[in-house]
Amino acid sequence: MKIEDTPETWDVVASKPRFSGYVIDVVTDSVKMPGDEVADRDYVVHPGAVAVLALDERQRVLMIRQYRHPARQLMWELPAGLRDVPGEPLVETAARELAEEAGYRAATWDTLLDLRTSPGMSDERIRVFLARDLTPIPEDENSFVAHYEEIGMPVEWVPLGDAVDKALMGMIHNSPAVAGILAAYAASAEGYARLRPADAPEA
Repeated sequence: MKIEDTPETWDVVASKPRFSGYVIDVVTDSVKMPGDEVADRDYVVHPGAVAVLALDERQRVLMIRQYRHPARQLMWELPAGLRDVPGEPLVETAARELAEEAGYRAATWDTLLDLRTSPGMSDERIRVFLARDLTPIPEDENSFVAHYEEIGMPVEWVPLGDAVDKALMGMIHNSPAVAGILAAYAASAEGYARLRPADAPEA
């Protein structure tokens, strides 16, 4: 069999909303299974997100640290954000998040990964971009005002090899960060030549 995820939709005979929140909803679908059985599947409806692995000329990864309440941890992550502007190209969403959360622009963008974070319980999709040829944004040009968990987030530059070690040693747990770090390290072996363009379609 071809090892590639493919679109597939099984019949939904009923759908019941369970919860509606500020960002997510929870629904129960009654899905027709093989053998004509019907099973209920609860899942989170999520708008999706983008993340940015920003890499400087010294092969260092830009990382931020943010409090994540469900995990009860301060977690090292990549700049990231929700797909909350209808119709906005994903690379523009990523560029906005990189500017707002880290204060940088990038001249070169590639698609690094497409992730389904927990496909058994959520429809969330995350596209991770590789951003290079970085320049800092002058403070007087960045009008972003931080709120809530984003207030006082530190920014650190971590050598890519060190970031790989920290991921493999269980010191970094955020899934887009771990996946992005490992993917960037693998792609660096071929000079990032095989990466998809920034506007590559999503499956």
